[in-house]
Amino acid sequence: MINDVKKLQEIANNVRINSLKMVYAASSGHIGGSLGIADVITAIYFYAMDENDKFVLSKGHCSPALYGVLAEKGIIPKEDLASFRQASSYLQGHPSAKDVPGVDASTGSLGQGISVACGMALGCRSTDVFCIMGDGEQQEGQVWEAATFAAHYGLDNLCAVVDLNGLQIDGNVSDVMDVRDLAEKYRAFEWNVIEINGHDFGEIMSAFDKVRECKGTPTAIIARTIKGKGVSFMENNYAWHGTAPNQEQFEKALAELLEHRL
Repeated sequence: MINDVKKLQEIANNVRINSLKMVYAASSGHIGGSLGIADVITAIYFYAMDENDKFVLSKGHCSPALYGVLAEKGIIPKEDLASFRQASSYLQGHPSAKDVPGVDASTGSLGQGISVACGMALGCRSTDVFCIMGDGEQQEGQVWEAATFAAHYGLDNLCAVVDLNGLQIDGNVSDVMDVRDLAEKYRAFEWNVIEINGHDFGEIMSAFDKVRECKGTPTAIIARTIKGKGVSFMENNYAWHGTAPNQEQFEKALAELLEHRL
């Protein structure tokens, strides 16, 4: 466990750099959301999770962030990141539990990951299960079936983080299909709800501390984030949901992320 905020920020920035390099090299991938969840996924792997805990990336298209953090953790070799989305690579666009060390669940189709996480949490009550979903993903009916299931079985070893950036591939979530007040929705489903700034490690770490203390009910962390966080021209721009940067854009983005190391 790493308790040092500056160290966690450094790791998260490396995760962003890893993600950017992967998507650029492949000329394909989902960079906006990967940059946005870098802080939360870093905190999960380096602060919240114990050795036997499980993680499910329900928004599996943000695999660059997952592979990036696995590389920082030393679970996969950093040099393998360059093969992202290549036909012969085990690092495909959506994570495969069969092929990637450290991946606990294969994900891709939105809405299904939280159900898998529920099954894991029910099957092994001594294991904590963490799951990241998108806010656009909350439009899927299966999410709310899983929410009902988790509350019914009192899965207090389940923590779902909702990446609330307000954007999805077609534009604003509120325009495509408004999910409204997600905190109130999860409370209505009898979940413990914590609302945080998903880029403030103090708030993130405090939230995970509270998750450990919660008994009898699952927890939903509603994390307000910025899609494309760390790269000025990508931030809050849904056009970068699944677009790879060209060379000029890559060099500018990389320069901005490298500045954060200083």
